[in-house]
Amino acid sequence: MSQFQGCLPAAPNLLDLYRRWQLLYDLIYSARSINIGLRQHKLIDEDIKIDESDITHVSDAEFDKVCQKLQKSLNNWLDYQGFRSIEFQLRTKLSKSDEIRFVIQTEDSYVRKLPWHVWRFFEDYRLAEVALSPIEFESENQVINSALKVRILAILGNSTGIDTDADKKFLESLSSDAETVFLVEPTRSELNEQLWDKQGWDILFFAGHSYSKDDGETGYIHINPSERLAISQLKNALKKAIERGLQLAIFNSCDGLGLAQQLDDLHIPQMIVMREPVPDKVAQEFLKRFLKGFTDNKSFYLAVREAREQLQGLESEFPGASWLPVICQNPAVVSPTWKELQNRTKGDRQPRTLPVRQPKLNFKTVLMMSFLVTSLLMGVRWLGILQAWELQAFDHFMRLRSPEKQDKRILIVTITEDDLKLPEQKERRGSLSDLALARLLEKLAPLQPKAIGLDIYRDESSQPKQASLATQFKTDNRLFVICKVKERTNNRSGNSPPKGVPPERQGFSDVVQDADGVLRRHLLAMQPADPTSPCTTPYAFNTQLAFYYLEKEGINPKYTKAGDLQLGNVVFKRLRSHMGGYQQVDTGGYQILLNYRSYHHSPLEIAPTVTLKEVLKGMLKPEQVKDRIVLIGVTAESVRDYIPTPYSAQQEFYQKMPGVIMQAQMISQIISAVKDGRLLLSVLPVWGEVLWICSWSFVGGFIVWRCRSGRLIILGGGSAIGILYFFCLILFCSGIWVPLVPSASVLVMTGGTVAIYLTSLQRQRQLIFKT
Repeated sequence: MSQFQGCLPAAPNLLDLYRRWQLLYDLIYSARSINIGLRQHKLIDEDIKIDESDITHVSDAEFDKVCQKLQKSLNNWLDYQGFRSIEFQLRTKLSKSDEIRFVIQTEDSYVRKLPWHVWRFFEDYRLAEVALSPIEFESENQVINSALKVRILAILGNSTGIDTDADKKFLESLSSDAETVFLVEPTRSELNEQLWDKQGWDILFFAGHSYSKDDGETGYIHINPSERLAISQLKNALKKAIERGLQLAIFNSCDGLGLAQQLDDLHIPQMIVMREPVPDKVAQEFLKRFLKGFTDNKSFYLAVREAREQLQGLESEFPGASWLPVICQNPAVVSPTWKELQNRTKGDRQPRTLPVRQPKLNFKTVLMMSFLVTSLLMGVRWLGILQAWELQAFDHFMRLRSPEKQDKRILIVTITEDDLKLPEQKERRGSLSDLALARLLEKLAPLQPKAIGLDIYRDESSQPKQASLATQFKTDNRLFVICKVKERTNNRSGNSPPKGVPPERQGFSDVVQDADGVLRRHLLAMQPADPTSPCTTPYAFNTQLAFYYLEKEGINPKYTKAGDLQLGNVVFKRLRSHMGGYQQVDTGGYQILLNYRSYHHSPLEIAPTVTLKEVLKGMLKPEQVKDRIVLIGVTAESVRDYIPTPYSAQQEFYQKMPGVIMQAQMISQIISAVKDGRLLLSVLPVWGEVLWICSWSFVGGFIVWRCRSGRLIILGGGSAIGILYFFCLILFCSGIWVPLVPSASVLVMTGGTVAIYLTSLQRQRQLIFKT
């Protein structure tokens, strides 16, 4: 079996022509129905009133003209470039002396009704005949038939207005090797009983009235004047007859494509039906000539073609007669000859079958689809369309990590709501007063902290009134202060550092938040865009404190040739555009991903904390301070110095992080990476991300390609997404942020693309040539 594929364009004009042809056909035969006896019960029983003025203009010449137009339009349609390759391959591979089954697989009722036999291909290949087939088919397992003769069950149904006796005579005239059982206008129970006959049947024949619904999917046979049946009403009996060896069904009655559509579902090997209402004489002539050719041991297809073509001699009286008979074929079964039906014995009763061929889709095609889908997704990702979802995945993974131990190198002195009410705070209720700060530094200095970071603005409007405090700002090399850079974009003026503090002990407090307000990046350094800014220090407050701490440990900052900051053996890779989930983002200044020290309850868990009140009351122990970085900042909710983090999933106030805790997180990230080897967050290079995403794209396509079954696809796809999620989480916990959202997206998209492609191969009008 060979299979070729192509495509055809939409052809609304062809459909219009067919409908015109069908209308003229119906009008002609409706006008002649009293004289010729159509084998369609509804044209006799129903009161069809057609005004003579509506049909006097319908002539045989006009009908022939429409036939020619339809034939020409069909050939022009099949001459389309996307389909022409099929004809070329057929003509290359086939010999004109070959007997050819040309099977058209389609579920479209109008495509099934088209006169495919008028394609010019069949003019050149005289031993070829066309048949219709469903998209899905299989070979039915048939048991051994116990009879040694060809068994025919002939149903002569309602014969009102037609002559079924002629059909009976043709069947009776068959050779002595055939056994024919006639059921004349049987009841449903009589028909059902015969179909269940244990000996089985080889051929099922029906003559009488029948018709199909307009949808082309349901047909009815009139088995007697008072009963009509759909195939579904005989389903069990017909299925058993097929299992017991039924090879051929002949419905020598009107409009049988609906019957064929229902019998297709039962996987009957082959059928002969009439496309449209058929005149009684045409039906009789076709049966006579088909039986003569078939019993003369011509092939089934050739016998049908010759009988159909011989009907052309009747077209002066019965226009369109040669367009009516059509074969409906199960492609998994090879049609037997009459001699093969005769010679089958108990040891050889099985039908010859062909392997069911799945739609052609190879590994390279799946790989190509994976690459194309990945390219499309990467383009979408490059534009930043997926960034919001990728950042949400980042937050999700951040929250799933295990809690870490506190960083004992840091001590946080918090200014709480209660601390703001202390007597020392009378002069400045909204922040830390000069008096309170002076007393705090007096308490801390003797305990030998390695550095003190004041995360509170002390600009010109609040210069220290304490002389000792002013002196300490100028002379204490361990004391670091913050300032804020002036921003041109939003006209914020910034905040100055306290007077007298040298630049090396100043650090900006600015941070970079994403569009949703969440802080995921760590700004280490920057050059102020506005030279008039009150804060011109190049390094962040937390960076200055970390540098000072590490310098005391003998570790000095330097920059690599690539321009990346290096402390000891650790290189802090700078975040740039199109890295990880960040595609469309401002990467001004020196930024890295912020690897939060995880906590599950309170953000204060990152390091030991004490309140201002506890320090002023002398409750602080020397070992809590010695050789540590002491951070001083306000955590009181009324000050509103809170920043959303990946841990604040719902953006609720209590889940946000105080600014001083955020500074501690950043200090801890730098020092822990250098001293403890704690992982910094990194991303794959661009080529690595493309390879990672493309791999999961292929996984999605491969699952659909190999599974085919809907249930297995869902199970395999769900498992693949679960595995992807697990890998992404494990790698994130190992310090590598790999794409989850793009990978899951291409997995589903490629799987869907392959599924659609396979469905299109099954649903498109496929022409399958079989020998």
